[in-house]
This record gives sequence, structure tokens and C-alpha cells, in this order.
Amino acid sequence: MKRLPSVFNSSFGIAVAVGSMIGAGILRAPHDVAMQLPNPWLFLGVWVLGGGYALLGANAIAELGAMRPRSGGQYAIARQAFGPFTAFVVGWNDWLSCCGATAAVSIVFAEAVTVLIARPSLTLPVSLAAAIAACLVLWRGSRALNNAQTVASVVKFLGFLALTAACLLWALRHERLADVVPATPATLPSSGLLIALVVALQGVIFAYDGWTGVIYFGEETQNPGRDIPRALFGGVIATMVVYILLNVALIAVLPIQTIAADALPTATAATVVFGASGDTLVRWLVVIALPSGILANLGMASRVSFALGRDTTRLSRLGDANDAGTPGASLALCAVVTLGFLATGTFARVVTLCSVLFVASYVVSFAAVFRLRKVEPDTPRPFRAIWHPYSTGVLLVGSILFLGGTAVASPRDALLAAGLVLLSYPAYRLLR
Repeated sequence: MKRLPSVFNSSFGIAVAVGSMIGAGILRAPHDVAMQLPNPWLFLGVWVLGGGYALLGANAIAELGAMRPRSGGQYAIARQAFGPFTAFVVGWNDWLSCCGATAAVSIVFAEAVTVLIARPSLTLPVSLAAAIAACLVLWRGSRALNNAQTVASVVKFLGFLALTAACLLWALRHERLADVVPATPATLPSSGLLIALVVALQGVIFAYDGWTGVIYFGEETQNPGRDIPRALFGGVIATMVVYILLNVALIAVLPIQTIAADALPTATAATVVFGASGDTLVRWLVVIALPSGILANLGMASRVSFALGRDTTRLSRLGDANDAGTPGASLALCAVVTLGFLATGTFARVVTLCSVLFVASYVVSFAAVFRLRKVEPDTPRPFRAIWHPYSTGVLLVGSILFLGGTAVASPRDALLAAGLVLLSYPAYRLLR
């Protein structure tokens, strides 16, 4: 079995998590959340809820990732716990969602670039170019990925922290922080609070997704028993800090109604704080920040199809890697599928589809903690999930409720996501 070289440490794992989480989601999701939950308490609460979900998820996945590290992320976990068919379904699902996330980030990146150059008609070509450029970096191998991902993620993290700090200082000078969460009754959306909460959570889950990033590179991690849990918790906590503080800053600078009406409220908030140059400043932040997200998501997708190729005879070409540690055929296939997602042309649809696919994979992974505790109780576990089975049980029930709520709130997109998952069965039969 072809193995990829072990060159990554916990710093890379955190960089992958931060790179794939902080970006397109936090730029666009505040608008979507405010549209559904136009009350500061509810608006902030859903970001805390999403962060708590990711943190509990990191607790569960850390046990599985450190226990038997392999390439392929949640596919490898499902194969270990439930066998080849369930693993193929999860791998198919996870692979599509990673390719979709790559496309979504590329769309937002391209929108920022085309605004800066005043050529909105070039959004699709620019998004295609961004995805292809990420492929070229990944093609150069693991060490090139390590360096590029770490530098890009650090720059992104510091950039978002600086923007957040500037907005909070402006709010402090103008005595606006006290008005962030006024003591007023929550304004219930006309469609019903539960439905609105589910729709808002779709954007929040998309924004937080990527916290599992390090497990896709499990066998490439030098000390997985130590580094995988560190990277999972470190990435989630760092992202929660940025997300919660940035959303506090947004509602300190802008009325919640303005956030709901503005597709890119961070740019509007920056305009209030910095003047006319604020919008341009945020667009440049997007241009600088989002390539790390494209790189991380595409790297994760290529590891899923690489793992599928190693375990599936008719996909064996996908299980090959070059001397630099790049699964080349797998990467090329991921690029083609990403271009297909880009052809849909809408960020919102990609977000809804990806949020459903993400959570469906999480359900299997959380169930795997219970399964492996039962069938492999004596297998060494460098990290054990804290408060299991209660913490993992809450995650499992919450994930199933979210999927049910999405089926009610967004039936068309839920059916489309279900159709993509169901396609895995004929694909599995064909490729056996």
C-alpha cells in the first residue's frame, strides 16, 4: 500500500483547520444568519452554538484520528468502524463536500478580485484560475503544501484579528459596545424560530467546517497521537475566538437590520470604521486570506479520493503518488469536480449542499466512536473523548435533528444532497 511521507506536525494541522474554516463562511454567513435571526442575542447565540458543536466534535474525532491515523479523513474512520460499503458512502459524500467547499471559497475569492479590478463578468474565470493555482501548489508536494498553508493561514488569522480589533476599538470609542445585546425580547422570524434556526445553522456549520482538517493528513503527521488532538482543539478554539469577536464587532458597528440587508457586512463595517477605503481594505483581506482555504479544502479532497483509490481496485490509479508525496491523479479528479461545482455559479446553493453533506458524514463518525469503543475496547487510544458517551451522544442527536430540520426548511436542496449521496450506491456496485 502506497503511503505518503510523514512531514506534518500540529502547527500544520492548526494551519489547515484555520485555513479551511476562516474565510468565505465568516464573510458571507453573518448576512444569512441576521436575515433569519434579526436579534443580537439570537445572532450571537448561533455562532456560539456552532462553535460548541465543532469543539465537541473535535473531542470525538481526536480519539479516532489519533487511534489509527490514515489519509482520507472520515472515510478512513468509517472503514475502520463499519466496513467498506459505509466507508465508500462516507468517502463519496466527504469528497464531494470538500470539492464543493473549494468551489464556494473560490467564488468568494473571485468576487473580491473582480470588484477590485471592476470586471464583474470575470468571476467564473478568476474562480477557475484560483482553483488551478491551488492545484499547482499541491502538485509540488507535501513540503510545499506545509510551507504555503502555514504562512497563508497565519497571515489570514492576523488579518481577521486586526479587522476585528479595529471595529471593537471604534465601537469602544463611540460607546457602542453596551448596545451589542440590548435587553429586548427576541424578534421571532415570521417563518418560525426553529426553521429560522436551522437555516441560520446551515451557514454557521459551513463557516466552521474544516475543523477536522488534520485527520485527512493523518498518516502524513509525524506524531499523530500528540499532534492530531492538539491541531483539532487548537484550530477550533482559534476560529471560535475570531468568529465570536468579529460578530460582536459587526453588531457593535452596524444595526442588525443592516447586516441582514448586506451580502458582505464586514466590508460595510470597515467602511464605517475606516471611511471610503474600508470596503477596498476588506476586499484585499479576502484576496489575501482565501487562497489558504482553497488550498486546504482541495488538499483534503485529494486525500479522500487517494484513500478510496488505495482500497478500490478499479480506482487504483487514484491511489498513486509522485516522489514529492502528491496524489497526482486524485488531485486532477478533484480539480475537475470542483470546476463542476463552480459551474452552478451560486454560493448559497453550494453552502446548503455542503452543510448537509458535512453533517451526514459527522453522524457516521460520531457513531464510530461508540462502535469502536465496543468492538475494539483494548486498542490503544492516545486520546480518549472527554465525557463520552454523553458528549458524543449530544453530538449525534444534534446532527440528526439538524438533518431533519434541513429537510423541512430547505427540501429542494436536501433532496439534491440526498440524491448525491444515493449516487454512491451504483458507483460502489460499479467499482467493486
